[in-house]
Amino acid sequence: MAKKHSIVKFTLLGIVLIIGIVLAFVHFLVVGTYYDYNAFINAIPLGLDLSGGVSAVYQAELSKTSNTNDLSSAIDSTVSRLETLLYDEGYSEATVVKQGSDKIRIEVPSLTNTDELFDIIGQPASLYITLENTLNVNDVDSFSGDILSGEQIENVYVSYNNQDNIYGVVVEFNSDGSQTFASMTQSAANGDKTLYVYIGNESPLQLTCEQQITGGSTFISGGSISDYDSAKEYATMIMSGTFSASLELVENTVVSATLGKNALTLGLIAAGVALLLVMIIMYIRYGHFGLLADVSLVAYIVLMLFFLMAIPFIQLTLPGIAGIILSIGMAVDGNIIIFERIKDEYASGKKVPLAVKNGFKKAFWPIFDSNITTIFSSIILYFLGTASIKGFALTLLVGVVLSMFSTLVVTRFLTKWYLPLNSTNVKKLRLKRFKNAEQIDSAEIVGTNNAVEAEIVVEEGTNEKV
Repeated sequence: MAKKHSIVKFTLLGIVLIIGIVLAFVHFLVVGTYYDYNAFINAIPLGLDLSGGVSAVYQAELSKTSNTNDLSSAIDSTVSRLETLLYDEGYSEATVVKQGSDKIRIEVPSLTNTDELFDIIGQPASLYITLENTLNVNDVDSFSGDILSGEQIENVYVSYNNQDNIYGVVVEFNSDGSQTFASMTQSAANGDKTLYVYIGNESPLQLTCEQQITGGSTFISGGSISDYDSAKEYATMIMSGTFSASLELVENTVVSATLGKNALTLGLIAAGVALLLVMIIMYIRYGHFGLLADVSLVAYIVLMLFFLMAIPFIQLTLPGIAGIILSIGMAVDGNIIIFERIKDEYASGKKVPLAVKNGFKKAFWPIFDSNITTIFSSIILYFLGTASIKGFALTLLVGVVLSMFSTLVVTRFLTKWYLPLNSTNVKKLRLKRFKNAEQIDSAEIVGTNNAVEAEIVVEEGTNEKV
């Protein structure tokens, strides 16, 4: 009965693994539908070095409109704004990170038109809203009237006015900006009913204001805003004008998509060859135990690809591939520790089931300790490292957690299911006794009326009965 249950369990596991492998590697059209399924491996977001794109480093300084004297907090605010700007522009996989104490690094994978991005980020347009048309945007400090600046803007986006059939830009203000704007619109409504919006060095847009606006937002149209594209351009310019830090481009690198594709191909080939060699060596060294470890390793690969695809902030980079390969090595190392403990237990005279039980028990803490240490190291690298180091740290962290699961859980269950099928043919498991230890199997245990435990002491080729 136990053998039948084991066969059923292995059969079900095989079906699940085959489905997992198909989902992980095969791209296909779902039968009877128009849904084009993309494999896990194809859906993993690629970093700059694999998909090609642009990397830019900007020197940051406090902007004229910044409401803080702390450059560090201004840079943090600017990083957040840049992330929003790039996401709204469609670059959802772009990364923006603080570099050093006064620089910002921006990496945008799969980008081909770099000039447009440099224009948007490298030359942000200032935004000011006033009651007068005499503002000099290059000398704002000398302006004595009421003014609302980009620092008081919360969000900017394109909108369409159905009543007037025109495109425009909606500007939403923060709490301070909402109060300032409400005060200005009240003054305008009681005066010449006009507000002036200065965007960069463009001629000011004139907003007609019939009454006080207290909703915390406004709709800007007219001037050069004639269609969706021009409205989008203005929205982007305004959003970039809300940065707390002014940016100056100091370094840029363009990575060819062809080079990235070649790097990815070579990295995958290296990982595949390494994995195949590891599987062969595991079988040669540990026999059927090695095959069980190989099955566990396949499950690990499928799970790894799934989580790389599913976790939203992970991008696969070349350092990330190195982290995956390292975590594979740790998964294999965990299995080796277990099987070596099992071999030692069997060699000392224990039966296979007891040797397996003790082997897993004695291997648990060494595996757990080494993996926990690596997890802590990965977390530290992620928070303190640069963008490329973060990619390595993330994949290593995910890989180590999954390697612990595959080693301590999957391999354990596989071994437990295997024992009813074979617990006596030790040659298939590459198990051997120590010298004279085989005498334990046939040792005669002398007991009394009550059941007692006997210990066999094998010493210098003798067999003593206790």
